[in-house]
Amino acid sequence: MTTETEAPQGTARRGFTGASGTAPWLVIAAFLLPALALYGLFVIYPISQSIRYSVFNWNGLEALTNFVGLENFRTAFTDPLFLEAMRHNAIIIGLSLIFQIPFALAVAVMLNQNLRARGMLRLFFFAPYILSEVVTGVVFRQILRPDGFVDQTLSAAGGESLVQTWFGDPTIVLYTVFFVISWKYFGFHMILLLAGLQLIPVELDEAASIDGATWWQHFRYVTLPLIGPTLRVSVFLSIIGSIQLFDLVWVMTKGGPVNASSTMATYLVDWAFRRSQFGYASAVSVIIFVASLVVALFYNRFVLKRDLEGALTG
Repeated sequence: MTTETEAPQGTARRGFTGASGTAPWLVIAAFLLPALALYGLFVIYPISQSIRYSVFNWNGLEALTNFVGLENFRTAFTDPLFLEAMRHNAIIIGLSLIFQIPFALAVAVMLNQNLRARGMLRLFFFAPYILSEVVTGVVFRQILRPDGFVDQTLSAAGGESLVQTWFGDPTIVLYTVFFVISWKYFGFHMILLLAGLQLIPVELDEAASIDGATWWQHFRYVTLPLIGPTLRVSVFLSIIGSIQLFDLVWVMTKGGPVNASSTMATYLVDWAFRRSQFGYASAVSVIIFVASLVVALFYNRFVLKRDLEGALTG
């Protein structure tokens, strides 16, 4: 019986691999080649070209003849405007971790309860993420413009003292932009965290209730540790997104007024397409790429290491 059952399997295996055993590698190569070609064309090639342009003083039209080495990088790190843009990115990262992620977690916990119309509530909170950044930016420019919807609403409610030039005051424009960013993206983090909450076994919730755990004890010692991997991924995506932030800021403020809401990406676009300094802008793009890469490597090494090891061993 053993010989009879093993023979067809061996025959099938030999029929798939061929005499030399090269067929699996041909299949693997056939599947991988299109993906690798697209990755090389749209990721590796642009990165390599940016690195190449970053060591030239180039206006985007002439030949690459004016080699300046690392001078573009030195200029960037000594430019107060670029350092200010880096500080703005850091502020947005901090505000996202302090306000956006906890708020998304709170909404996810609420919508994980047995509420009426919770499906509609989930759709309502997730809907802003579906909108494009350009549409969101244009809408909020109109809502927050002087004597716009927000100003008129505050005045009608007796809050004239709260009326501000939301995008015109350098002291508050960055926080106004962050509010719009949070409105746009918190639904994405909410859905991620809600998915993590729904993976928690019901038996653990019941056991905690039987043991007499309070709501806070249940959240602290059962819910939070079990959604830890999802929460860490959400934090990682928030950090990377904040480093590369461009669309909303450019549509709403273009980094103004007086660079009070600039980011590294808006600084890059300003130098590339307004001042035609593509060599210098390429150096800035390399800095953003390296910053994102370093954050990703360190985060995966020191924060996501346990989660990744669990996935691999599983």
